[in-house]
Amino acid sequence: MTRAKDYQPRPEDKFSFGLWTVGNRGRDPFGDFVRPVMAPNDIVAMLAEVGAWGVNLHDNDLVPIDASAAERDSIVRSFKKACEANGLVVPMVTVSLFFHPIFRDGAFTANDPEVRAYAVQKTMRAMDIGAELGAKIFVLWGGREGVETDACRPAEEAVKRLREAINYLCRYSLDRGYGMKFALEAKPNEPRADIYMSTTGSYLGFIPTLDHPEMAGVNPEMAHEHMSGLNFMHAVAQAWEAGKLFHIDLNDQMPGRYDQDLRFGSANLKAAFWLVKFLEDVHYDGPRHFDAHAYRTEDYEGVKDFARGCMRTYLILKDKACLWNHDREIQGILAEISSDGNAPKIGKYSSEGASRLLNHVFDKEKILQKRLPYERLDQLTVDLLLGVR
Repeated sequence: MTRAKDYQPRPEDKFSFGLWTVGNRGRDPFGDFVRPVMAPNDIVAMLAEVGAWGVNLHDNDLVPIDASAAERDSIVRSFKKACEANGLVVPMVTVSLFFHPIFRDGAFTANDPEVRAYAVQKTMRAMDIGAELGAKIFVLWGGREGVETDACRPAEEAVKRLREAINYLCRYSLDRGYGMKFALEAKPNEPRADIYMSTTGSYLGFIPTLDHPEMAGVNPEMAHEHMSGLNFMHAVAQAWEAGKLFHIDLNDQMPGRYDQDLRFGSANLKAAFWLVKFLEDVHYDGPRHFDAHAYRTEDYEGVKDFARGCMRTYLILKDKACLWNHDREIQGILAEISSDGNAPKIGKYSSEGASRLLNHVFDKEKILQKRLPYERLDQLTVDLLLGVR
């Protein structure tokens, strides 16, 4: 077992929420707000009450888009004091390049050069806020970086524009000594019909083309991969193996639906289990950020229930992962299906090794007699998750 069964969050769990998540007022395309505005400093107090470790924000979650320099400085100072008073850190900051109508055709990839320049300026100023608050991770989600029709621009030109912007921002961070890493977040669609860099894998292919690839990684989001029916844990594993898992957004989502941002583990419990197991097995040490929203039916007491539920489910699944890793029958099956037998060693290529492999005689019939009891393995997992094992 990983802990006593109180499942209460602790600072070492590194659970974080965004101002936009617990502060979400429940508006949707078909209905207006159902919860009153909650000030950022009050959100910090709420997160401290439920046991969170960190709070994240877009620039305009905290500072209004047209605030004066004096107003900006006053707001940031007050927020920093609120975080310190409540024992919360700000691990990540991001920028809103999607809400204001000026970004109707995108931000970094927009056809209008003035819009592209404004998007870079706005991002630089958001980085300034993040640096002042102590954030070392800067997430970039291109929510409007896409198209309704490919007639509007060559797709390769959009990639070039995106690269130019991120290269510029990397240099700005280096010039200012911010020490920030950029976590790039993918999504297949919504709010645009087709968004550039639609999957985590797309960004993993793009990052090596940057001037400073060491400064860029990914911020995979569970709902974004599940929207298109993909396996989120596989995307996270690929990012981890590449050394590019800089941040992660946890929530839940029914495949094929609009972006739901459901409470973590509330829709696809087995998928959530495999994800938690992976993160814990590889000792991921970054923030575990819940980018999700409470149901529209809830008041702010219900929002607290939502936040506590996200963290509680993660900790329960962490406990289940520990049980899975120590279950004798499960581990016995894993050892059986992975046994070496008479398999020749592959490893690093050599001419001698290649000759041995070419001369090896494989007994295909004997290989086919080896059982692969995946039905049993999966049912044991289900039994464990359902609490009967």
